[in-house]
Amino acid sequence: MYGAQASDGDNWHQDSGRCRQLLEEHILPKVRYYAYVQVAETEQNLWQEYAQLEGIEPNFAMRKVSEASDIYPVFRDLFKKEGASA
Repeated sequence: MYGAQASDGDNWHQDSGRCRQLLEEHILPKVRYYAYVQVAETEQNLWQEYAQLEGIEPNFAMRKVSEASDIYPVFRDLFKKEGASA
């Protein structure tokens, strides 16, 4: 199973920590790969929470785009087969 999330990252501060905890403890252990794409110029609080997982969780990746139209090319790149071009 693979998961993907696109968001503007704007969240209540108390909710962002809970989102990271749910992702780390309940979702990532059950998926082969999970990708998060934030659609915003500046890093929002959800991005800051998820950034704690980057580099620690091998099946997690995150990217940032400034326009909603950039979401799909980024997802294609994040989910491409190893050794294949996007």
